Amino acid sequence: MSDYRNFLNLSDAGGDGVAAILADALDRKQARAGWPKGKPDADAPLAGRTLAMVFEKSSTRTRVSFDMAMRQLGGSALVLDAASTQLGRGETVADTARVLSGYCDAIMVRTDDHAKVEEMAEYASVPVINGLTDASHPCQIVADLLTVIEAGKALPGLKWAWLGDGNNVLHSILEAGGLMQFDVAAACPQGYDPDPVFVSGADGRASVTRDPAAAVSGADVIVTDTWISMGQDHAEKKLKAMLPYQVTPILMQAAKPDAVFLHCLPAHRGEEVVAEVIDGPQSLIWPEAENRLHAQKSILRWCFGQIG
Repeated sequence: MSDYRNFLNLSDAGGDGVAAILADALDRKQARAGWPKGKPDADAPLAGRTLAMVFEKSSTRTRVSFDMAMRQLGGSALVLDAASTQLGRGETVADTARVLSGYCDAIMVRTDDHAKVEEMAEYASVPVINGLTDASHPCQIVADLLTVIEAGKALPGLKWAWLGDGNNVLHSILEAGGLMQFDVAAACPQGYDPDPVFVSGADGRASVTRDPAAAVSGADVIVTDTWISMGQDHAEKKLKAMLPYQVTPILMQAAKPDAVFLHCLPAHRGEEVVAEVIDGPQSLIWPEAENRLHAQKSILRWCFGQIG
């Protein structure tokens, strides 16, 4: 295969590519409204294609959404747990990339080290998709953008407020802000700022503050994530630093009256967000979670050169 594209970060697609992915996702979601989840789309655009899903980190939404995405697009998927494959016994990422390219039509990788997905893309001869790394989570943010659009909000000119850790999810939101022309105000405690590369790459639309109320003031979208990610140490110290950035009803009141709340899940109610917010009327976490499926479908189609 020669006509394919990798999706390691949102910048790989660019603003026009992301817009095309979102438009396709909206159309395809609407076209199959009310259908059984396992029924293929009418055009089955990936019929005969197989996606290899490589997991070095546990997953619910990424695993199920990509599997169902391939089924609805007419293709199939298989799961590879790195611990039970040759990756777990020392085979290089490059060699695994070459082998999987001979078996499958695309590769999705969920891992702890962004360098691994970059190496996979370098040596694979099929599309490689970043299902999550320590640096970014672009598939999640496509779903978030889709959710915000469905809530009736045009992306350009919006204000997104981030509360908490300057992590991989924030990095992809910053990228999205630059590409889709909305502002991102990130409130992070000292020592937990986002990577300056992603801040500077946000086309002047990013700001970082220590004041959560200032970040949320006038915001259209409020986003947070778990404070302690899988495998992280120093939990007690980090939790103490993060506590002032908890999303509460009082904090939500500083945003616009029609502001929406997003969280990529899993959530720890009582830590990064209280139950009144995550289960409240402004929360869109369940449509957001479902939209992972619709986002993955259009990301896959973009990788195969079918859109954008």
